[in-house]
Order: sequence, then C-alpha cells, then structure tokens
Amino acid sequence: MQRRQLLKAAAAPLVLAGLPAVVKAQGNWPAAKNITYMVPFATGGTTDTLGRLIAQQLGPALGTTVIVENRGGAGGSVGSELAARAQPDGYTLLGGTISSHAINISLYPKLGYDPVKSFTPITLIGTNPLVLVVAANSPYKSLQDVLEAAKKRQGGLSSASAGAGTSQHLALEMLGWKSGVKFTHVPYKGSGPAIQDVMGGQVDMMFDTTVVAAPHIQSGKLRALAVTSKQRLEALKDVPTVAESGVSSLANFEVTSWQALFAPSGTPDAIVQKLHQEVAKIIATPDMKARLKTMGMEPSTLSPAQIAEFQKTEVAKWAAVIKEAKVKVDS
Repeated sequence: MQRRQLLKAAAAPLVLAGLPAVVKAQGNWPAAKNITYMVPFATGGTTDTLGRLIAQQLGPALGTTVIVENRGGAGGSVGSELAARAQPDGYTLLGGTISSHAINISLYPKLGYDPVKSFTPITLIGTNPLVLVVAANSPYKSLQDVLEAAKKRQGGLSSASAGAGTSQHLALEMLGWKSGVKFTHVPYKGSGPAIQDVMGGQVDMMFDTTVVAAPHIQSGKLRALAVTSKQRLEALKDVPTVAESGVSSLANFEVTSWQALFAPSGTPDAIVQKLHQEVAKIIATPDMKARLKTMGMEPSTLSPAQIAEFQKTEVAKWAAVIKEAKVKVDS
C-alpha cells in the first residue's frame, strides 16, 4: 500500500507537467491579475453602464479588480474583434450585444470575427426595448408627427445611433421599411455622444435603449414618442408603443435589444461556469434587479447553453430583416 502511494505521488508532477498551461492556471484563477471587461462602444451607453455596474461587484466577488475598457467602433465590431483575439484564459471578457453578436455578421462584409464561433457565452444580462426620443424643445410630439415631417423633408429627418448595425440603427431601418418613409441615419461610436447631440438639437431624433434614454426623459431633457415593445413599459406608462401609432404597416413592429457577457472561445469551462454563477448572483440581488427594472430592462436567467441557442436564433432573425429591408453599410 505504501509503495503504491509513493508511486502515485511521484507520478503526479509528471501528469501535471503534461497538461496545457491554461488548464493548470484554472486552480488559482484569477491569480493576482486584473480582468479586462471590454465594452465595444463609447462611454455612456447601455453596454458601458451595465459593464461598470457589474465590474464594481464582480471584482470583489472574485478577489481581484475588473477594469472596464472602452473600444468603440463599427457597431461594436472593433472591440469584439479585439476580444476574440485575446487569450482564452479568463482575463478578458466582452460586453456583447444584439448588434455585435447577432446583427453585424449579416451587415458587415468583412467582419473580423464570428459572433458564434469566436466566443463562449457566459451570461445574458437582460433584454430591453428601445424608445424613440427627440429633444424636449422639438416640434414633434408623436410618431405620427415624425413620419409626416420626414415625408416633407428631402432625405427625411436625421436619426442618431450608437453605430451602424446597432439595434438603434436597425430599429430606424425597420421603421423606414415598414412605413415607407425615408430617414437619414447618423452613426456615432456609442449612445453617449449620440444622445447628447439629440438633446442639443444637432440630430432630429434617435431610437435608444431605455437604459440610456430613461434618465434623460425623466429629467425633462428628452421627449419620448414611442417604445418598440409589444406592450407599454411600466417605467414609461404614458409612452405608446410604435404599434399604437395608428399606421397599419407598423401594427406588428417590435425590436428588443439585449446585453450579454462573453469570453473568447476556448476559455476553460470551469472559468465560464464560475463567471456565470457570480454574474448571475449580481443580477439577482434586489438592488440590481430594481435598477434594471427602472431602466426598463428585464433581467435574464438563461444558462450559457441556452444563451448559445438564443443567439443562433437572433442571428437568423436579423439576417432575414437585413435582407428584406435591404440594409447596407459603407464598410
């Protein structure tokens, strides 16, 4: 018996030596090293807001520091490509969205990553509709006003977005396609700078997530005209849905944005599961649930496997919309 134990003890280092370095690192992950939470948009947007809320609590939960890094551009594609090329060791996370991980693959002809194959889903943070907003001093008081004004102006009204391929952009394209009215799309590198220009009157309007728009609506800086959900939102009870506009072609109009957390493909399952558990705990806290609800966001409880299936469905859905609406981008 003693000889057998000695042989096992002697063999153990040899077995460990043959394991890949990334597997050996799992035991002490995250060992005295910061984790980068990459946000593929500018500061001030939904992905950035949620990333910072989660990072503040995820760091202490893991015994390390989670640093939010903003890498905006091309509807989330620039930062997503950088994250896809990072080492799959648990030290790089990405705040993925409906644009970066469902829409862009059908919109950008030379995307530098595959939204499904290049990443491993960790958590679906939540879903939320968009709200069409104009500046508080805008002459437009309803979606009908917007449609009528756009018909009369060469090129239509201008509408900002967080970038080409974002849910804000696709909501505008759907509105134009279904209503037969033209608009001029004005892409930015994130919701933060885009919504500032709407408030300042440089751009006529914008579809944005309730996470970003709600505080400005509540402060009186923006006027909400319509929400893209099937039903009115509890947080914006007085704002009608797009379907309630009275335009028959918009009767089934619905756009639901979503936010998720991903890691580069190949990240060890033990790390993925640990991250899923910890982020799920954060989302489930009464304070976080209340904050998400106030923002008009519905928290998610999907598992990584369920998120993967949900994502594939979303990719197919938006591919069909982009084809039907003939949506194009310059690059």
